[in-house]
Amino acid sequence: MATFKYCLDCNNLLYPREDKQNRRLLFACRNCQYEEDADNLCVYRHEIIHGSTEQTMIVADLSADPTLPRTNVTCEKCGNQEAVFFQSTSRRADAKMTLFYVCSNRNCGHRWTG
Repeated sequence: MATFKYCLDCNNLLYPREDKQNRRLLFACRNCQYEEDADNLCVYRHEIIHGSTEQTMIVADLSADPTLPRTNVTCEKCGNQEAVFFQSTSRRADAKMTLFYVCSNRNCGHRWTG
């Protein structure tokens, strides 16, 4: 069972830190100099890896984002002549460079890759 540890000086969360010189695991505060020895030598790391298609679903109305570039490409669903596009932000080693397009017609919102 994982539990959180808090700094006894400033009540902030303690994070695991390795003392390589003395070969021991510590819990250290990132705000002050407080640290304590770890009573459990297991450190758990939980990473959530989103697929490319999941990333495009995070923002509901991408077509209204003024920071995204626009291009003249035809939407195959509604025939609109404009779409916003962006590159995949995946950092996985097997991820290839992919452009994602989103139809700028607010009633459509069709998403595709190019």
